[in-house]
This record gives sequence, structure tokens and C-alpha cells, in this order.
Amino acid sequence: CALIWDVANKVLMYLEMKDWTPWRVLGATHVEIEHHLEMGRKLLAAGQLAEALSHYHSAVEGDSKNYLTYYKRAAVFLAMGKSKSALPDLTKAIQLKPDFLAARLQRGNILLKQGNTQEAMEDFEAVLQRSPDHEEAQDQLMRANELEELQEEAHAAYHQGDYSATISVLERVIEISPWDPESRELRAECYIRMGDPQKAIQDLTPTTRLRNDNRAAYLKLSMLHYSQGEHHESLNHIRECLKLDQDDKDCFSQYKQVKKLSKQLDTAEELIHMERSEAIDKYESVMKTEPNVLYYTNLAKERICYCLVKVRLALDAIDVCSEAHQRDPRNANVLRDRAEAYILNQEYEKAVEDYQEAREFDDTHEIREGLERAQKMLKISRKRDYYKILGVSRSANKQEIIKAYRKLAQQWHPDNFQSETEKKEAEKKFIDIASAKEVLTDPEMRQKFDAGEDPLDPENQQGGGGGGGSAWPFHFDPFQSGGSFHFKFHQN
Repeated sequence: CALIWDVANKVLMYLEMKDWTPWRVLGATHVEIEHHLEMGRKLLAAGQLAEALSHYHSAVEGDSKNYLTYYKRAAVFLAMGKSKSALPDLTKAIQLKPDFLAARLQRGNILLKQGNTQEAMEDFEAVLQRSPDHEEAQDQLMRANELEELQEEAHAAYHQGDYSATISVLERVIEISPWDPESRELRAECYIRMGDPQKAIQDLTPTTRLRNDNRAAYLKLSMLHYSQGEHHESLNHIRECLKLDQDDKDCFSQYKQVKKLSKQLDTAEELIHMERSEAIDKYESVMKTEPNVLYYTNLAKERICYCLVKVRLALDAIDVCSEAHQRDPRNANVLRDRAEAYILNQEYEKAVEDYQEAREFDDTHEIREGLERAQKMLKISRKRDYYKILGVSRSANKQEIIKAYRKLAQQWHPDNFQSETEKKEAEKKFIDIASAKEVLTDPEMRQKFDAGEDPLDPENQQGGGGGGGSAWPFHFDPFQSGGSFHFKFHQN
């Protein structure tokens, strides 16, 4: 490009020596250039910036010696928020007309906002040399001097390790020079050292646009998001770094790590959504992939706790959930899941306690509903718990329930007892065993019981009905039918 530009300049110089006008070379007449300038002015006034810019491009190409065309194109760039693109045009306008004060002042303002104090001062001083009473130039020169002092103060405080003071000074620095990436990067570093990565992210994000090749910012942003558990954001930023230079070793190393972990996490969540227990193995892999970032270990423990509850492994779930709770005591999800594990293990008081604690941190409908259900189960368990009666877990299948029922029914059949007191006690026990079998082998009744409702409780019946620890569920009491009553057990 430099070679082409050099050749083009030499051609233009030669043609000028032959008394050719540049716009004639480029196929543009003076009238055409004026037309482009006029159209650019109208479109700019109408807010059609892209169209205005196109006409100013044509005007500049048609007349490269007209300082006003550069200045006007710079105005469009500024209106579009492209200050970096405006600078070369303002510089060209000043080169063509060194006493063009408007361009000097505009360039000084941009340089000041970029934090380039020395260059900004030179422009403001140049304006004041030709116009000593120029108020805006005077004000801006004062701001430039203030900025220079503040920058020195901020760096001194940073090197002394006073990060709070550095941040305080940088607030004013950034107010004066919002387009200065260095000040934002310094403040971000202070926030990192003070343990506030989110504010560091807020400061670093705009610096990726304020520098042309800010791979360092993209890498740091990726690492910050990664440490906060925002692996998708981390991956997006590190990809931007590699777009600037695919051979950047630091960015590529970070990319491999983030991509591997992100894939494991996404796969684990998909498996949970599909209700597959392989999610547990995936989260175990996550902890091996990233053992040094606390967030991912905590997340893995939390999700494994959730999975173990879903597969109804109560004791394992309680262990993992308790570890997760120690790691993150204010995590309502962990408390909720441990409460469900306690319910599976028929420890209803502990379930109520966990739900009550979870509600302190996250008072959602789900938590309130879980607490109400745990309280109902606790109340029922104090009357009659069908799982405890049969001695089976809440995750027992129908075959296990029937097997337990047969064993207990044979053991507590009233015919096995001689004295009247023992026989009455056995009758009561036997009815409870039969009631438990009836409820737990009927899917609808079991679902009601698991939700905290005793389907055989007279209080829950319309017009009465069995339950209550004394009524036969089939409305038939075998012990009042006369004669002896014998069960026959069928082996599966």
C-alpha cells in the first residue's frame, strides 16, 4: 500500500507540473466535486450519515488539496462516533492550512479525550497563539493541564499500592478522557487487586474498541469471565483475540482450556435435561479439568447433588449436598436439593429446616411449596409413615414393597399370637401393614402420599373412609368376619 501511495503521489506531482488538475485525473470536474460537497452537507443535516460520508469520500478523492473536504468528512466521522477515523482527516486539513483554528481545536478535543495530553496542549496553544482570547481553547488547555497532573497522581498512588485512591483519581481522569484505554486498564487492574472482577470487566470491555489490536484486553476479559463461571462469555472473548492473531500462544492456550470446559458443562446440562445419570460423570470430569477455580468445583458439587436426588440415592445425595452446602452456605438450590434428599431418607425435620433456611436466601414459589410439602410429611410421619411401616426407602419399587409387605404380614398376622392383648396389638399392626401396601402399590395414592397427603386419612376423605390407623382400606375387616383368616403368599 505504501508503494502504491508513493507511486500515485509521484504521478500527481508530474501531472501538476504539466498543469493538470487532480479532479481531471480522477474523472471529476469542479462542478461534480461541489455537488458531492453540497449533497454531503444536506445528508449530514438530515442525519443520513453513511450516505453523507460516501459523498465526502468522493469529494476528497476528487480534490485532495481542499482542506475543507477533509474537515467536513472528519465532522461526519465524529457524528458517527468514529473519532479515530476523524483524526487523520483533521491532521490533513491542518497540514494543508496550518492556521485553520477550527480543525486545531477539534483535533485537540479528540486528543484530550484520548488522554494524549501533550499533543492536545500543542493544538490548544496553537489556537491561543493566533487567538489569545479564545475561551474554549483556554478552558480545554486548563483541562489538559489538570489531566496531566491527575494521570501522574494516579500512577503514583498505584505504585504505592493504594488502589482505592488510584480508583478515586481515575474517576476524574476518565471523566476528562473517556476514550483513553490506558486509564480504564489501570482502573481495571485496581479492581482486580481489590477483588471486584465485575467492575474490572466493565472497564476492560470498552478498551477492546479503543485500541486497534487489544489482544491483551480480550485475554484478560476471557480469564475474568472464566473465573466468574461465565464460560460462554469467556469463550467469545478469547475467540476475538484469536481473530486478531490466530498464532497468539497465550490466547490459544486459554482457548483450549475454556473450550474443553465449556463443552463438558454444556454436555452435562444436556444430560440433566434428558434426565440421564451420566451427567454425574460429566461433572466429575469438570472438577478434574478445572480444579483451581472455586466456582466450577462448587457448581459441579451442586449439580451432582441435584442428580443424586433425581436418581433417588438419598444417602449419597445427602453427603454430596452437605459438602456443597459447606462450600456455598447461601446457595438455596443446594439446600432445596438436600431437603429433598432428607425427604427420600424420611428425615422430615431436617428437610423442613433446610427448606426454611433456603427460603431466607431465595423466597421463590418452588421453595415455599417444598417447605409446605416437607411440613405436611413431617406431620403425617408423626401419625403414620407407610414407608417406615414397611421398612422400605422412599425410592423402593413395587416389587420391593410387596416383598416387605408379605414378610411383615406373615410376622404380624393375629393368628400368630395367643393372648388377647397381643392379638389386638397385632391386629392394629397388621392393618397398618396392609394400609401401607395398599397406598404404596397404587401409583396415584403413592403420589399423593409423597406430596404430603395421606390418602387414607379420614380428614382427607369425602364422606369418611378408611385409614386413621384402625380402618381397613378395602372397607372390609377380616378380623370381624368370623373364624380364622389365613393369607397365602405367592412367590414371584
